[in-house]
Amino acid sequence: MKKLYLILLPFILINFNLYAQDAETEIKHVINDLFDGMRNADSVKILSLFTKDAFMQSVTKNKEGQTLVKRDEVAGFASFVGKQKKGVADEQIVFESIKIDGDLAFAWTPYTFIYNGTYSHRGVDAFCLVKLDGKWKIQYLIDTRRK
Repeated sequence: MKKLYLILLPFILINFNLYAQDAETEIKHVINDLFDGMRNADSVKILSLFTKDAFMQSVTKNKEGQTLVKRDEVAGFASFVGKQKKGVADEQIVFESIKIDGDLAFAWTPYTFIYNGTYSHRGVDAFCLVKLDGKWKIQYLIDTRRK
């Protein structure tokens, strides 16, 4: 039995690693689709990437330097983006880390936001994704914003 375990162990580890890579690729695809939707002013595409109960938040500072957490509804965000001209909103991200446990994932993506061809701000997007009916969806998005 011990020999069988030692023989099967590499195959188990390889299959687990392949699953993690496939899930990571799928998660990156969802997040990239969000920013493609922004660049294309496609509110329908954006809404399709979120769960029905998803919400968004931003961590900012007021004039006095106090930290605030502002909540936004996904539908309002999608509507705002849909009213922009194509190519105006360009959020450029880097995938720094993705953590996956079964049907739950978190992604940390530093970004630079370009609006109408001009630098606007930068920060980090932190995504919480859930796999529902075989598809990864964004459940929660919180970001930081700084000049």
